[in-house]
Amino acid sequence: MRRIPLLLLAALTALLGSLLVTPAATAAPGFTTRYETIPGEGGTPLKAFVIRPTGRGPGPHPLLVLPSSWGVNNLEYVGAAWKMAYESGYVVVSYTSRGFWDSGGEIGVAGPTDVADARRVIDWAIEHAGGDPARVGMAGISYGSGISLLTAAADRRVRAVSAMSGWADLAASLYPNHTVSFQAVELLMGLGHLTGRPGPELRQAEADYRAGNFDKVLPIAPERSVSTKVDQINANRPAVMIAHPWQDGIFPPSQLVDFYNRVSGPKRLMLSPGDHATPELFGAAGFPNEIWENTRRWFDHHLRGVDNGIDRENPVHLKPNNGGGWRSYPSWEAATGRTSTFYLTQPTTGWTSPQVTGSLAGSPATGWTHRINTGWDTAANSGTIMVSGMLQGFFNIPTGVWMPQVNRADAGVWWGPSYDRATTVNGAPRLHTTVTPSAATTTLYAYLYDVGSLGDGALITHKPLTLRGAKPGVAQSVDIDLEPVTWNVPAGHRLVLVVDTVDPRYVGMSQRGATVTFGSPEGDPSWLRIPTA
Repeated sequence: MRRIPLLLLAALTALLGSLLVTPAATAAPGFTTRYETIPGEGGTPLKAFVIRPTGRGPGPHPLLVLPSSWGVNNLEYVGAAWKMAYESGYVVVSYTSRGFWDSGGEIGVAGPTDVADARRVIDWAIEHAGGDPARVGMAGISYGSGISLLTAAADRRVRAVSAMSGWADLAASLYPNHTVSFQAVELLMGLGHLTGRPGPELRQAEADYRAGNFDKVLPIAPERSVSTKVDQINANRPAVMIAHPWQDGIFPPSQLVDFYNRVSGPKRLMLSPGDHATPELFGAAGFPNEIWENTRRWFDHHLRGVDNGIDRENPVHLKPNNGGGWRSYPSWEAATGRTSTFYLTQPTTGWTSPQVTGSLAGSPATGWTHRINTGWDTAANSGTIMVSGMLQGFFNIPTGVWMPQVNRADAGVWWGPSYDRATTVNGAPRLHTTVTPSAATTTLYAYLYDVGSLGDGALITHKPLTLRGAKPGVAQSVDIDLEPVTWNVPAGHRLVLVVDTVDPRYVGMSQRGATVTFGSPEGDPSWLRIPTA
């Protein structure tokens, strides 16, 4: 049954390619569009749109190679490719990644064959489409982003990269702190089956995942993670631009920030509101878009030598997740180096707090413990991938909670002081505490909320942590680095920390009937460190 839509797609794209061909020789700048079959690694046919500039001399012209996203075909970037060819004279190849749609082969999960495919596409474009071997760039969204970075580590011809909504560390993305990102994995598996043909690695990974053996999936991650190839990136010195959404539900931003900080060559980091692939979505179709406009400027400078000033700008650009313009910094450290430390106090009840609630105080509080039940969900959660982040990014509608609804029997809650002036959380908050689980395996979820005077909370950031192989009844200290974010906290609002043990986004390991006890022993107080702008 799949052959019919694939044949229709091939016919439509071939017809589109023939209709869009413009005369090759023209006085004014223009472009031609052709639908091609490019031999990938081992001769595997890769279907591609090849856009060539006209009216700009015989060439060779700077070359951009755009691998498609997971589950998407080569139509993904055609609008942006037309603009790049027309405005800046690039040869652009937008191709469907191996194993998807009408390209041949099986899905390789950004493995060695996918990198080899990208290199074969570069070879072909240099030989058959007038691409300049000395001026090669790669860009992509999601899967295309990961393949672009991995190819830049393997091929010195790639002089510039724009990586959008991608990953640097596959394990840290899908298995953060030993916690399976359930919604992300299910979405990727489903799209793989719907739009492509899973290869042996993906089939085995799915079998292990379904059997509950996610640890067996992890060995395929390092080879597919550019975080393990930073030395090659730094040796090749491509100009690396990373653009990423704060609430990416598939590839959280922290692992890319870590990679960015280790890159020594020309680099740029842009973090903005939205979920996976949403900030750059419309730009790929050719509509005005600040991420793609910066991508064009990045390539214009590093491939065409245009003095557009992008090399003199601060490289770190952060856009608040709840509204406001871009803020730029000379480094990630400069953006996040200022911190405030709050100490967790014992949750109690009182006239002003009828529910069991702790505070975030200015000085250490030790000698207390507080126990909650595990395995029961509360009103606090991280939302739904591809929905919550889009609502936040496009409409400034946060993942919310009304704090009185959070069941204190199943969650620890600590309220911070009300701010007398507006402040900005700018970076990755860190929680340090001592926990005593009653079970060998327990999953904790730390949430940081912006809460107004009526108890209405907006989720700022979160992070899971699964304790595996713990000794029941034995205390241990834990550190949870929440995902980085830029968030404006209005005057009169306060920060509230919630820690519970169930979140539908993840495969949690907490057991009903068990408990976890928080503590703040002498000499090791519990604290929450908040980076501020």
